[in-house]
Amino acid sequence: MGPHAAVVNRHGERYALPHEIDHVANMRRLQGAGCDRVLALGSVGGLHPQYGPGTFVCPDDFISLGTAVTALEGRDAHRVLGFDREWRSVVVEAWTAEAEPPLVDGGVYWQTLGPRLETPAEIRHIARDADVIGMTIASECVAAAELGLAYTAVCAVVNYANGVGDTPLTLEELQEGERQTREQLAVALEGLLPALA
Repeated sequence: MGPHAAVVNRHGERYALPHEIDHVANMRRLQGAGCDRVLALGSVGGLHPQYGPGTFVCPDDFISLGTAVTALEGRDAHRVLGFDREWRSVVVEAWTAEAEPPLVDGGVYWQTLGPRLETPAEIRHIARDADVIGMTIASECVAAAELGLAYTAVCAVVNYANGVGDTPLTLEELQEGERQTREQLAVALEGLLPALA
């Protein structure tokens, strides 16, 4: 990364499970490095057939029930937070102009507690209100916004969520999807990051 960027691996070097990640500490590290905005990258499952592996989504809303992340204390923690609209628009426009494959503009990200993957019955319930599913982005967004960091995310669909595809989800399928989308994402970021600098 250039002199005006910093990278934080949200899971850390020893791989913290999603429910163990200290999102506030990660966002404070970026803040301490002089960052004022965050472009988060996350692996997700697609909740509908059109959100198959290899799809990239920039969600505009999220659902995160049952998680409690805050950098604030007392009544200050009562806030209305979400993806930063202005920063999100900049990322979508830059991706559209500079990167491939196409980016889906909008959608709802549903955050689960993890670390286990969801059952088909859970996915049927969640798919009524969301498009992609993951375990980290919403909590990270809340921590960033509370610290004054503009935050948006690009979600790489690495697998169909359990029960959406023609066959039951396997860990091997998930890992292969992660490998393939990692390569696609690296190519996309080569065009995108200079445009965002």
